[in-house]
Amino acid sequence: MFSIFKRDPTKKLKKQYFAKLEQAMLAQRNGDIKTYSELSAEADEIDKQISKLNNSLN
Repeated sequence: MFSIFKRDPTKKLKKQYFAKLEQAMLAQRNGDIKTYSELSAEADEIDKQISKLNNSLN
């Protein structure tokens, strides 16, 4: 009944995910491939958390 007042638990994670992807893109443009791969791996872990939350909500 009051589900419209519940917060989206994935909203914060999605924001972090897109921020990591942007940082990774900038690192890649600057030629820092090591940092790019680390940030991409962190973004992948956040994406897995988002998927896990979406599966548990459905």
